[in-house]
Amino acid sequence: MSGHTALTPTKTLAENCKVRIPNESAEYRRARTALLAEEIELRRHIERVAEMRRALPPGAPMKDYRFIGENGPVSLEGLFGDKQSLVVYNYMYGPQRERPCPMCTSLLSAWDGEAQDIMQRTVLAVIARSPIERLVAFKKERGWRALKLYSDPSQEFSRDFHAVGENGEDWAGLHVFTRRDGTIRHFWSGEMDFSTADPGQDPRGAPDLMPLWTVLDTTPEGRDPKWYPKLDYGR
Repeated sequence: MSGHTALTPTKTLAENCKVRIPNESAEYRRARTALLAEEIELRRHIERVAEMRRALPPGAPMKDYRFIGENGPVSLEGLFGDKQSLVVYNYMYGPQRERPCPMCTSLLSAWDGEAQDIMQRTVLAVIARSPIERLVAFKKERGWRALKLYSDPSQEFSRDFHAVGENGEDWAGLHVFTRRDGTIRHFWSGEMDFSTADPGQDPRGAPDLMPLWTVLDTTPEGRDPKWYPKLDYGR
């Protein structure tokens, strides 16, 4: 969506929509049309934010961090493969944890189904502080097939990118790097945390990268701020 393109007002688009639900009331249609206009505006705002993100100036040059992958040692540059962009997720599964973070695991389980598609355009790498053997064992337990997992044995990357708290606890993070003309640079990181959260809400990015919450947001119950996904539901 270009900022120079004249767009039809969202109210007009919503009023022109022909979708109707059997037996709906006039009251419902009025409210739904007003909501549709806001949904169209939200879609446009998401694209405006994406345009601003794509227009960021060149980021800081990166050191060549070292990791251990399923096939052995690899550098940050090596993670790129034949792509020019790299998406890294900091997985909350440090060596001090008996089990990984359920919320991270829920997100990554959804991404595993999309990973092959994502990696047609960019590289997706999951980095955690636990030894690679632990990560691979949990990957098999969870049934992940496409995600690429890496251990950060020195924890240098994890500390530089805010994945380790003051008391050694894990923090999740999403980061994007680019490789242009032989130089690897930081491009963007998610920076929403507890300091940016609104009252009564957990800190989360926008748009939310977890399909779980996106689906629940369409229901009348919505999100329960006291409910979180589990690693196992006793099946």
